[in-house]
Amino acid sequence: MTQAPAASGSSRRRHDREIISLAVPAFGALVAEPLFVMVDSAIVGHLGTPQLAGLGIAAALLMTAVSVFVFLAYATTAAVARRVGAGDLSSAIRQGMDGIWLALLLGIAVVAFMFPAAPWLVEAFGASGTAAPHAITYLRISSLGIPAMLVVMAATGVLRGLQDTRTPLYVAIGGFAANGALNLGLVYGAGLGIAGSAWGTVLAQAGMAAAYLVVVVRGARRHHASLRPDTAGIRASARAGMPLLIRTLSLRAVLLIATAVAARLSDTSIAAHQIILSLWSLTAFALDAIAIAGQAIIGRCLGAGDAEGARAACRRMVEWGIASGVGLGLLIVLARPVFIPLFTSDPAVKDTLLPALLVVALTQPVAGVVFVLDGVLMGAGDGPYLAGAMLVTLMVFTPAALLVPLLGGGLTALWWAMALMMAVRMATLWLRARSGRWIVTGPPVDRRSFT
Repeated sequence: MTQAPAASGSSRRRHDREIISLAVPAFGALVAEPLFVMVDSAIVGHLGTPQLAGLGIAAALLMTAVSVFVFLAYATTAAVARRVGAGDLSSAIRQGMDGIWLALLLGIAVVAFMFPAAPWLVEAFGASGTAAPHAITYLRISSLGIPAMLVVMAATGVLRGLQDTRTPLYVAIGGFAANGALNLGLVYGAGLGIAGSAWGTVLAQAGMAAAYLVVVVRGARRHHASLRPDTAGIRASARAGMPLLIRTLSLRAVLLIATAVAARLSDTSIAAHQIILSLWSLTAFALDAIAIAGQAIIGRCLGAGDAEGARAACRRMVEWGIASGVGLGLLIVLARPVFIPLFTSDPAVKDTLLPALLVVALTQPVAGVVFVLDGVLMGAGDGPYLAGAMLVTLMVFTPAALLVPLLGGGLTALWWAMALMMAVRMATLWLRARSGRWIVTGPPVDRRSFT
């Protein structure tokens, strides 16, 4: 009787150390990504308003094109972690290489579409006559870096699956520093203007991809894993990622619908909405870091056949998610007098923003559970369920959001609809986690053996 609590406490401390060791570096790497755009904006902003407007349009299009392929990181993390848990490092790296080759192929396909379509895309985005030329220039040049960006995603997934989140942090810091230096040198030193900013970002992303490939290639040689492209393996990676692509697109649709509804309410509402959405995205980075730890830990436990370890890790990470959500919610409430003036001085925007911001603060514990369970089920390779659950969430959210302006609701009502969306996500994920159907032990099936 006296040993059980001690063992339980020891297990909790072990899980805590592992979660922290994976989540903290992951958070740093996640935060580094949006800093790329911030640096570009700060440098290009001094060229003039048309250039900055063009950058804003091009960056939005670029990030949308890249973010839909985030499954390259998520699916690769889960597959590699399972192989690691099974003790087969050679197959783990080989599976990671399949994801990297898939990323390269997808990147080339996106460039082939985006480069010639840049003028049409910019026009469809509603760019002004003065901003459009700058947007087209930036988008065309920066699109050349998309293959490197997707390779970075996939390689990050490989290293996360290998339980290494420190290397991605170091690479992200190096890429951030290189991006800033290259932008300054090419925009002002070489006098290339907005084209210099785009080339700086392309070169920084290419450098990051090269750094990742050096690490992965060294690991492959150490464990005698083949680096050659394998058609069956690439196809298997694509099939594994398809449900997560559907999940991501459904989530993007939720955010686009919310923004469209806010725009219909009033200029004040859309301004306040963008501020809240920026803050919401920032808190998401903190919670997503725990989810990334979940992907790596759960995948490894299931690959090792440790079902009880996977359950225990899931329970502990849910506790972390709730605690983090409570802390973030309190931080939002307490720090609002400090950060709101940083975004706006308009009294009308502040008045519109405050009650909606409190809704965001109240729902942070729910968001904590959602992010953690999302990561747990990704780590378990439960992509089809995640896709279906997110489609259900989208179907519930869409009418609720569209009713807001019809019923005379304001921004606060819209964010209550967002709270409903998060509650539905939590319910669907919680039911799946409670069912235990996600607990399927052993390494992933190697479909190459059937070809």
